[in-house]
This record gives sequence, structure tokens and C-alpha cells, in this order.
Amino acid sequence: MSQPTKTAPQQLTLWDREALDSLRAPSDSWRQRYDAEAARAVPGRVAPGRASDATEVQALHTPADLEGWSFNDELGFPGEYPLTRGIYSSMYRGRLWTMRQYAGFATAEETNERFRYLLEHGQTGLSTAFDLPTQIGYDSDHPMARGEVGRVGVAIDSVRDLEVLFDEIDIGEVTTSMTINATAATLLALYCALADRRGIALEKLGGTVQNDILKEYIARGTYIYPPAASLRLVTDTFRFCAERVPRWNTISISGYHIREAGSTAVQEVAFTLGNAIAYTEAGLSAGLDVDDFAPRLSFFFSAHNHLLEEVAKFRAARRLWARIMKERFGTTNPKAWRMRFHAQTAGSTLTAQQPFNNVVRVAVQALAAVLGGCQSLHTNSMDEALALPTEQSARTALRTQQLLAYEHGAGDAIDPLGGSFTVEAMTADLEEEATALIDEIDTLGGMVAAIEAGHVQRQIEKAAYDDQLAIESGERSVVGINCFEEEERGSPEIAVHEIPEGLEERKAAELEALRAERDNDAVARALDGLHAATSSGANLVAAILEAVKQEATLGEVADRLRDVFGEYRDPALEQPPPA
Repeated sequence: MSQPTKTAPQQLTLWDREALDSLRAPSDSWRQRYDAEAARAVPGRVAPGRASDATEVQALHTPADLEGWSFNDELGFPGEYPLTRGIYSSMYRGRLWTMRQYAGFATAEETNERFRYLLEHGQTGLSTAFDLPTQIGYDSDHPMARGEVGRVGVAIDSVRDLEVLFDEIDIGEVTTSMTINATAATLLALYCALADRRGIALEKLGGTVQNDILKEYIARGTYIYPPAASLRLVTDTFRFCAERVPRWNTISISGYHIREAGSTAVQEVAFTLGNAIAYTEAGLSAGLDVDDFAPRLSFFFSAHNHLLEEVAKFRAARRLWARIMKERFGTTNPKAWRMRFHAQTAGSTLTAQQPFNNVVRVAVQALAAVLGGCQSLHTNSMDEALALPTEQSARTALRTQQLLAYEHGAGDAIDPLGGSFTVEAMTADLEEEATALIDEIDTLGGMVAAIEAGHVQRQIEKAAYDDQLAIESGERSVVGINCFEEEERGSPEIAVHEIPEGLEERKAAELEALRAERDNDAVARALDGLHAATSSGANLVAAILEAVKQEATLGEVADRLRDVFGEYRDPALEQPPPA
């Protein structure tokens, strides 16, 4: 299905034909002076003139670049359709964005210590990173987990680990985001089981599971099951939360990882919304009412390097999603039009060389996210190209957000760049180009078909390759890498995080004790119930919750689902290498 077309300009078109014609002579005169001065410019001492995806940035915009542009149709007011200017009427004058720093160390104890440290220093929400075995459904003592336990985040095997992870933290008051996809339903169930143990009503729980499995096939690779089974887990999560955890965001549809994989800004918007369309269609196919589940959809974008492009990107994505929801899916609930999004500064832009430069990169990227109207924000620490952040660098990253909010006035005016000829033109261009890519995906049969054909992956791979060539040739400048380098390429002394010695043995011993102490008959019955639910059409999240309440492990749940659904193998990886 093609994307909605923009309606004709309404009464508040700001420039008529006569006014635009009057610009032509002075515009031509300025262009002559500009061309003459630009011809005399000294190479290496001029603005690059390129956005972060190496597309040309026009030097000057005028009303002529917005011919036919309508205030009503393209801009409007904050909190009102098409939501270009923000999803709430008061935006940050009513409530600041949530300052949510990402953390996940090898052990639940270490991560809990960092969580409490950040909360004590003014953080307002938690964000959790999990290790690779947790992400792909293996217990810490599984042979496939060997060498990976605790390396890129916290290792979680059972509800006992969550008890430690959130020790002395009121999960009924603090919202928690979990970057987890293939095992998202299990982590949500574990969180609910923890609430049950603490006597906290599920209705009080607030937070997000990423739960965006389609982008795993595109950009990250931490999938387990084939797409159809994975989508069932996604839609069962929609239904479970609508019925029992109404404050929970059931999915964070992630452009961040698409951008980190090398996509352009346009591709980030188009492929993220393409995934969102696929999830919405899956929910409808499962019999859900779009006006009920769409308001709990949330998004996750990268805040990348080019300030103006990023602001325009966020505005374009928000407007395009509102139009898709209203015109393509016919939603009547205004909350379904809202694109609520979390932003994270771009990890791929951080450099190990001259790492203190990263403080400035992060500050500008965070400013773009705020000017673009994010609802929550993570700022990367300056040492993340070298190691997990130290307390000092994590505090500086958090202080960056607090400075923007409380000293620099970044949130004082709503959509302060709205109405800028440049920003409005870039917003319109990004929306138009992203719409063309979404139309292309529709032509291929939708996002799942496009992924299975490798179409999306190839586009991202080409963009990443082209960008790397631009860096290596010097066409795109990276300070400290291909320009303004220093003879001493070493780093200041930065503490490097080390995995605790004997962690795998300790986790294996904990699992052995768990299996000896729990009621294994009750666990077996619950896992059999999960197996039965896969063929009966019952809600899988509810069945998983019953299993983890009995202290079934994450790996045991994943294995039972593997028995039924099988495991997905990327066809491209299964093909033999060319002769």
C-alpha cells in the first residue's frame, strides 16, 4: 500500500506567487556574490557542506525552497496533528525529558550499584544492558555461553538475579527500559515476577522492553526464532500488557541500531517506520484494536553528528508516523498518532583517539535530540570507545543533560527551530525521501519480505561502505582520526572494566543451587504449559510468567520455545562462499 499523500495547502500558506517571484532577483544577486567568495575559499578552512550521510547541505534556504508549504499542514501547534512540533502541548515546560543512562555490568550486584549511583545523582529512569547469552536465550552455564558471560552487559538467568539487580530500588516508582529483543517476553515476565514477589501490582509498573525483533534480522543478529514465531511473541506482548501491565511500553522500535550499522538518516527513518508498519499489521492480524495497542508503541533513534539534519530527522519521523497512523491505519485515537521516542547519542561516532573530544560530540548530539523533541535521552560517556564507563565519565554524561535542561535553556521554547527555512526544508526533504523508501518496501511485499530478500540489509551495507570510504579518503572529516591528529595517539589513563575472575564458575554454581532448591515438578508443569500454549493460541507471555514464577530459567524457557519454533538461519550466511 502506498503512503498517504500530503493534503493541498490550506488557508495559512505564508508566501504567495507574487512574493516568491519578488525573491528571484535578490536571490540571483546573492548567489553571484556567494559563488565568487566560495571560489576564493581556502581548502580545509571552510564548512564541509555535508550532512552525516555525506549528502549535500544547501548553503542558504529562502521561502522559495518552501513553495506550497502550509503552516497548518506541515507545522501546526505542539500536541496537535501532524505533531511536527512535538507530541505534547507543553513539551518540556510541562515535563522535562527522562534522563535515562544505560548500564549493564557483568554481575547483577555491580549493575545495581551503578543504578543506585545514577539515581542518587539525578537520573530519572533506568536502562539495562544484558550480556549476549541473555539476549539469545542461553543460561550462563550453557556451552554456547562460554566466554561471553557478563561481557557486554549483565547476566540474567532467573528471577533471583532480578532480585539482586533491583535491590533497594522501588520498581513501582522508577521506570525501567530493557534493551532486549529475542527474549524480551521472558525479561518482561521476570520483571513481573519480581513485582509479584514484592507485592507490587502490575498496573504500577512502568518501562519499556525493546522487543524489536525485525531490526535484529536487519542490523544486529541477536535473533533466535523465525520471523513468524518472533512476531507472535511481539503481538502476545502487546496483548498481555494491554490487559495486565497498561503503563508498559510494549516495544521500542529501534532506528538506533540501524544507524549504528551504517545507515543514512533517511534510511534510519524509513526502515524504522517500515518495521513499525509491520508490527502494526501483525497486531491487526492477531485481532488487536490498533487504537488500543498503538498508543503503547514507542521508538528509539540515534542522535548523530549533524545538528540540523538530526533535528529535521526527528521532526520528519514524527510527522510521517502521525500521517501513517491516521491515514494508512485509520486510527481515531490521537494518542496513536504520537511518536514517543527515546534518543541515544551515537556510539559509532565516538573515537578512542582523543577521547575527550567525545564530550563535545555527545553534548551537540544531545542538543539535537532535545531540539528535536525526544521524550527520553541517554548520553554516551566519553570513554565508551575504550571500555565500560567509569563512574566519573558516566556522571559527566548525565551532567551534560542536566546542563542542557537547567542552564542552557534547551527546553525553554517548544520546537525553537520550527519555521526556520533551512530546518523546514530539510524536514520536508527527509520526509519525502523516507516515504519513497517505504513505498519501495511496500512494493516488495512489506518489511518481512524485504528483510527475507536481503533488500534492506544490502542498502545499509552499501551506505556503511560508502561512509567508510569517505572517511578513508578524507572526504568526510573525523577530528582526531583523519584530521587534526596528534603524534601521541595514546589515551589518557582510563580505567578499563574487567570481568570478575571466576564469573562463569560462580554463575554455574548459582544455577546448580537454584535447580536443587526450587520445586522442579512445578517448573516442569509450567514449562509443559508453555509448550501447550504454543499450539493452542494461548498468550505466550502469560505462560512464560507462570514458568518464571516457579523459577524456571531464561534458558529453559527459550529452549522450550526452540523445540516448537526452531531457530532462524540467515539464508545469506547459509550460502557457500563463491568459488
